[in-house]
Amino acid sequence: MLKSDFYYDLPKELIAQHPADKRDGSRLLILDKKTGEMQHKHFYDIVDYLHPGDCLILNDTKVIPARIYGKRNDTGAVVEFLLLKDKGNDCWEALAGPGKKARAGHAFTFGDGVLNGVVDAVLENGNRIIRFSYEGSFYEILDRIGSMPLPHYIHEQPKDCGRYQTVYAKYEGSAAAPTAGLHFTKELLQKAADKGVGIGYVTLHVGLGTFRPVKEEQIENHLMHSEHYILPQETADLILQTKQNGGRVICVGTTACRTVETVASNGGIRASEGDTSIFIYPGYTFKCLDALITNFHLPESTLIMLVSALTGRENILNAYKTAVKEKYRFFSFGDAMFIQ
Repeated sequence: MLKSDFYYDLPKELIAQHPADKRDGSRLLILDKKTGEMQHKHFYDIVDYLHPGDCLILNDTKVIPARIYGKRNDTGAVVEFLLLKDKGNDCWEALAGPGKKARAGHAFTFGDGVLNGVVDAVLENGNRIIRFSYEGSFYEILDRIGSMPLPHYIHEQPKDCGRYQTVYAKYEGSAAAPTAGLHFTKELLQKAADKGVGIGYVTLHVGLGTFRPVKEEQIENHLMHSEHYILPQETADLILQTKQNGGRVICVGTTACRTVETVASNGGIRASEGDTSIFIYPGYTFKCLDALITNFHLPESTLIMLVSALTGRENILNAYKTAVKEKYRFFSFGDAMFIQ
């Protein structure tokens, strides 16, 4: 398959720059994964399409203010660091720019000295390993000196940075939000639970690799980024019980999808923790997921390839063409789709 097989035309004015006025007020395109038939609704209608005995699997990662600026101790040069992955022992994998000013051994001061860092290594992909030293709580310091690393197509910080977090965000570590979950309110989740829908959580810390373009023309040659995930025992139990009782496992977002499919591919659903670089594209056989709530994704991205694997490339491109015609809002702050 070619990267160009997953291209579609998108007018720039349909790229959402701000969240909807209300989380659950976004539009919702219902797509039948078998027939390709569509319905146009609002996100607060989602409960009408959930059945007693189904379960929702949500990613409870929390976005950190991962963009920080350091001053090099010897020259005073200012370098932007984008924290991607906690490597343990106060070491982080990060993007650095300009990279030539952040070589191995260079030391930096952040936020008037509340945080210090030394570049330990430069990786083959150009990312840096930076080792931090500080007093107190690392994440509290980030809250003070960092900013949210919004995707490149969003041109200004939202007035309320809380709108770039899900209402159930719990475990800090993501460089980007699991955006399908941004539409849910606590009240909407309660309505689903009251209807007999199980609610389960996984954690996958989203790296900026999710926005990295596919450069290989043959998509099978694309090297997928790696992200850390946790699937707890109670979620494994919920998924297994749902399957046993004939309900549907409905993932909220591609990150939840990639988590359950990784675990299912590694010998079946059970409590699990590790790193995943799973790349799902047409031809893939889903082993756990039955339905997916997701946003609209970039042309030629790994995410539009993933949703094409669920319902077929022609169905997806037809749905996207319809969404453009109907002036849906696209990408992170945009509208949603329920593929069932």
